Amino acid sequence: MLMTEMPTWEWFMTPTLRVLSDGVVRHWREFQPLVADAAKLTPEQKTEMLPSGNQLKYQNRIGWGVSFLTNVGALERPKRGHYQITEAGKELLARFPNGVLERDIKALGADSNSPIRIYQSTGPRTKASQETVEVEESSLTPIEQVQSGIERIHEEVATELLERLRGKEPGFFEHAVVDLLLAMGYGGTTGAGSVTQLSNDGGIDGVIDQDILGLNRVYIQAKRYAEGNAVGRPDLQAFVGALAGKADSGVFITTSHFSEHASRYVHTVPTRIILIDGKRLTSLMIRYGVGVQVKETYKVVEIDEDFFA
Repeated sequence: MLMTEMPTWEWFMTPTLRVLSDGVVRHWREFQPLVADAAKLTPEQKTEMLPSGNQLKYQNRIGWGVSFLTNVGALERPKRGHYQITEAGKELLARFPNGVLERDIKALGADSNSPIRIYQSTGPRTKASQETVEVEESSLTPIEQVQSGIERIHEEVATELLERLRGKEPGFFEHAVVDLLLAMGYGGTTGAGSVTQLSNDGGIDGVIDQDILGLNRVYIQAKRYAEGNAVGRPDLQAFVGALAGKADSGVFITTSHFSEHASRYVHTVPTRIILIDGKRLTSLMIRYGVGVQVKETYKVVEIDEDFFA
């Protein structure tokens, strides 16, 4: 039986897992039409565009489902634009052969014996969004729906940013954090930033000159850690020691988080250390456009009262 309305992004997840269940690595351009066929979309549905007119609607919804499945570990990305099902994805398909919802996957991720990762948003979330997360979409104003959607997209991108940063070599991460601080304006109008020599950095991974003579510098330590590997007090002690005689402040950035002892330690030393964990890191990268690019721009209009005055 053919559906008369376009399926939701959640509904597309099971056909996607089914298409990729053979374990073959496929580019998204290759498997999206296969998913559309598996979902038995009508010819009209296959040509339906988003209101912006720049993407097919079914591709957009499949893409959203693929992003979610990747973030929870059901799919993996062996190389750019290519996807493959994981053991977690096979388990998910076996448990929900007729369809799965986001809440089903989150509940499964809460089981310590499940290979599905608990989906944790790492992007910025405001108090207002937390209060409305359980509210039906129909009760939100159009502006609230747009803002909520953008926030959700940022959460998805933030999760993928951390995954990409952790998958790169340490040198790439160090260049990325220097680029971020420069984008935030710490290089000034004439300053510059650089990554120190990896073999002899003395605990300092990057330096930003905030003026042309380098009289005012920002020193950086960057730790590319896995999610469960916290930055401990010894790491911060080593950084403080490396700054001795060079500066009275520094920035310590990690893709994971800081232990409680580490966070307390920075308040006991005269050296001012700013801590940036993975959540804050991705939030800043999105805000200042580092590692991301603008995909869509929407304009919200209202009546020009001056025109009708």
